[in-house]
Amino acid sequence: MEGLTTIVPLILMFVLFYFLLIRPQQKRQKAVQKMQSELAKGDKIVTIGGLHGILDAIEEGKVVIKCGDGTRLTYDRNAIRDVIKD
Repeated sequence: MEGLTTIVPLILMFVLFYFLLIRPQQKRQKAVQKMQSELAKGDKIVTIGGLHGILDAIEEGKVVIKCGDGTRLTYDRNAIRDVIKD
């Protein structure tokens, strides 16, 4: 019986850790992967570094972003943080 009283709090802590930290992180990661896989030319995006622009071209692992002054920059696809909806 003593062994059970020491194991139950550990199991309870693991369950709380899973539902409060691991599961929400997995949901966020799936949402980001879905957003990055659905990118299309012409989408207004924001990168992790805060660059705002419009997608000009999409390749396998890279994207070309057209900035406000016509400059085109190449970024990793994973660097896109958000797609701006109008």
